[in-house]
Amino acid sequence: MKPILGSRGAVVAPHSLASQAGLDILRAGGNAIEATIATAAALAVVYPHMTGIGGDGFWLMHEPGRDMQSIDACGHTGAGVTPDLYAGMDSIPWRGPLAANTVAGTISGWGAAYAYSRERWGGRLPFARLLESAIHYAREGFPVTASQEINTRNKLAELCPQPGFAAAFLRDGEVPRYGQRHRFPALAATLEQLARAGTDDFYRGELAQAVARDLAAVGSPVSAADLASQQARVQAPLQLQLSDATVFNLAPPTQGVASLLILGVYDRLRRAGWNPDNIEGIHTLVEATKQAFKVRDRHVADPAVMTIEAAALLAPERIAQMAAAVPLDAASPWPAPVSDGDTTWMGAIDREGRAVSMIQSIYFEFGSGVVLPETGIWWQNRGCSFDLAPGRLRSLAPGRKAFHTLNPAMARLADGRVLVYGTMGGEGQPQTQAAVFSRYVWGGHDVRSAVAAPRWLLGRTWAEQSTTLKMESRYPASVLEGLAKLGHPVEVVEALDERMGHAGALVLHPDGWIEGGEDPRSDGCVAAW
Repeated sequence: MKPILGSRGAVVAPHSLASQAGLDILRAGGNAIEATIATAAALAVVYPHMTGIGGDGFWLMHEPGRDMQSIDACGHTGAGVTPDLYAGMDSIPWRGPLAANTVAGTISGWGAAYAYSRERWGGRLPFARLLESAIHYAREGFPVTASQEINTRNKLAELCPQPGFAAAFLRDGEVPRYGQRHRFPALAATLEQLARAGTDDFYRGELAQAVARDLAAVGSPVSAADLASQQARVQAPLQLQLSDATVFNLAPPTQGVASLLILGVYDRLRRAGWNPDNIEGIHTLVEATKQAFKVRDRHVADPAVMTIEAAALLAPERIAQMAAAVPLDAASPWPAPVSDGDTTWMGAIDREGRAVSMIQSIYFEFGSGVVLPETGIWWQNRGCSFDLAPGRLRSLAPGRKAFHTLNPAMARLADGRVLVYGTMGGEGQPQTQAAVFSRYVWGGHDVRSAVAAPRWLLGRTWAEQSTTLKMESRYPASVLEGLAKLGHPVEVVEALDERMGHAGALVLHPDGWIEGGEDPRSDGCVAAW
């Protein structure tokens, strides 16, 4: 299948209703930021196992002729969140009120992006207009996806005991089935309040008071004062110059530096005859991933506690050293990665050639599993990635930002094209980004086949723990056998395995044409006009 084409704007998201919500905003005269807010809000309703307004978010924003900008909308641990809170535990629980230990930053990101849109991009649509689709689906209902049904069923035993989960996510005590209508009336009222009062109300207004009451009622250690201290930051992103493109990603506490390092190392090593779909290309990308993850796990955390600037990790001499450490004739030893996560990525391009790459997450599927009774918000469990042991890179402390797997991507190619791309998938995000970018830029793929083609994933996925090199069954047997002979622990998985992530990509051409590709592993689409 060929890419979806448009000339006046396009949106891609992992749920078709969310893509269409964003396109509706573009058609109404909105810009790419406004369309992204509408898409993100819709996803927070119709893809509830993957995202929600009780999580965090990160943005990249491109405007022709101007420097790229990013938004860090990451929440922090509450002031009362100390290791003593988890006395007697070896680690922070993955589920439950004690897992809901960080402020939800997503809405602060919507607010910062909306303000940026009005101040810099001439945005004029009322904020309430951007939430119309989300409010409608929350109030009137939306069809349950197979992904939601499967994930609810698979995680039911650990989710059902959590406060508010069964009331919000089950239907008469049963898992809602594919195609059934599902509603979130309490969340609809919360979104209506946001539409009336604006995003600041979530942190310092009437809605903040309700959220704080809710958090206290379920036993979360996040307080009203913690909510009031949340601020999203607009700042320059990380960037790396490759041989024929400049690639951009988010600074810590995200793993954006790892995504850039994989491409930087591979770009130095790639040779004629290699491509991202043959044995040599895949092997080198996997080994570049190992090198990048070692750097990430040694250095990346809340930037307030890092001992090295993230930009220094991208220095040419460092990348050269990493490339020299890649064995080209055998797989190197690899320990199990340590992160997990659930996420939704979305991209938008408007008629002025402005573009957004945005990602928001509640971490695990359904986050902490806690649903606030009054406001109907399911809260993230991002803080379970902290280490309870003192003196570590990611040790738990009050007011600390958690390490994030989230990292939306964008690239400006030397010939003037702009590539907007990203995926969900925890540890898989940098790997899938590398596959999509390298296929499109170096591998002869169009943007749609770059997303849809068979994918690989090293180690742990967003749904389980594993150390294997997972390869979709659509790969030729010769590729699977060749990688196994090099020493990779190949595990063949389904042809379109959801564990490989829900990716998407848009390309803006210098003449104004937009191409897009959606992920057949998701429920998404490219909506263009």
